Amino acid sequence: MGGLNLNLSLIPVFMIGLLGSVHCIGMCGGIVGAFSMAPASVRAKPFPVAVSVMNSKANGALLLRTLSYNLGRIGSYAVAGALAGGLAGGARLLAGMQAWQAGIHVLAQLMLVALGLYLMDAWRGLARTETVGNILWQRLRPLTDLLLPLDSPFKLVLAGGLWGWLPCGMVYSVLLTALLSGSAASGAAVMLAFGLGTLPVLLTAGMFGAQLRSVLQRRGVRVACGMVVLLFGVFGLLRAHHGLTPDWLAALCMTPPHVAGSATGQP
Repeated sequence: MGGLNLNLSLIPVFMIGLLGSVHCIGMCGGIVGAFSMAPASVRAKPFPVAVSVMNSKANGALLLRTLSYNLGRIGSYAVAGALAGGLAGGARLLAGMQAWQAGIHVLAQLMLVALGLYLMDAWRGLARTETVGNILWQRLRPLTDLLLPLDSPFKLVLAGGLWGWLPCGMVYSVLLTALLSGSAASGAAVMLAFGLGTLPVLLTAGMFGAQLRSVLQRRGVRVACGMVVLLFGVFGLLRAHHGLTPDWLAALCMTPPHVAGSATGQP
């Protein structure tokens, strides 16, 4: 795919991550907040300096810890995307499997519709997909205990990398798009864009904790975000099955160009 198309296809992926953060803040916000707190053994003891200096150092340490955890988390998403994209066998192999591509594309868009309904608390069927990831998570979860206490940025990066595999229906819905990307590099780019979309909210959650969670968990916010995510899925289905191919619509669809062409019957 061309550079412009690649950039456009990553815009909705980023937006899914950003809007889906209203789910992340409920599921992972507490984890981020806990990881962002320094262990008691490394917390600074009071000393007679200006309060503003203490606050500045404390905020800087908090930001570093939160960024470290999220770096590992987003890195794990990129690894998962690379595995999914590589599993597909590359764009050339996919070109000879049009029926397979079209079926997975439709499933990916339906997952977005389900995610939108999930964010709106209208239907929680997407949560059932998380049972699949539990098989892997049960093996990875004990490894997090080996990193305690989380007293260094390096440990926090590793912890984020492990917690990134926490079962999550929202992550799985985007992984289907990574699967259709055609290569490990493209799959990693898809999941990296998604992870970066979740970063603003989860970074802020690590800094401000409960205050942000109380705002984003309001029903009006969840419904608005869920509706936009649902529309991404609807646009993707319309583009694939009704030949809607304007450039502006391509910018709103999580659809690799070679897959969209096969789904619409175009070469």
